Amino acid sequence: MPTGVHLRDARQQLFDAAERVLMRDGPNGLTSRAVTTEAGCAKGVLHRHFPDFDAFLTDLVLDRAAHLETQAAALRESAGTDTVTANLTTALTTLLGPVPMAIIPLITFRDELRTRLRQAAPGGGIAILAQATAAVSAYLTDERDLGRLAPDTDIDSLTLSLVGGGHLLLTDHDSDSPATADVGRLVTAVMADAVQRRPAQA
Repeated sequence: MPTGVHLRDARQQLFDAAERVLMRDGPNGLTSRAVTTEAGCAKGVLHRHFPDFDAFLTDLVLDRAAHLETQAAALRESAGTDTVTANLTTALTTLLGPVPMAIIPLITFRDELRTRLRQAAPGGGIAILAQATAAVSAYLTDERDLGRLAPDTDIDSLTLSLVGGGHLLLTDHDSDSPATADVGRLVTAVMADAVQRRPAQA
């Protein structure tokens, strides 16, 4: 394995390598040696850019969480278009896609990582889930303001049901079953009472 490979944009290449290791080998397989081996560089490269491995993981999680802002913006822009159920189904399958769902157990099982994430950003200790929760809550609020949800809709309860239910569903998702269909059924059930029906035409 080469040890002198020069990495352009080393941080991002190390993040990408870590993501591949995480997706392939899970949280237990994500070590500094596994990351640098995957990136094809010397182990010292990682430590030249980060004080220690938990610092690297903290920046990795925050970087991937920031990527969700694009999906969150797209969800808010969808308010008032298509159907609420369709918009939420698309958003949840993206916000809780394979990479975010692989990062969540990494955060869960590394106490030091959670501590550093909390220090880095408000709600950082549950990064990814925090981003998904904020995105869904903002979207539901917009839809309520547009009159597409009942005016007394409990945004907080619906958000918890959607994100929590989506998380549980996709954690144990059968790869042979389309995720979109399963999430769609969940969203339809959760939103049934809140989606405001159009009044019958006279």
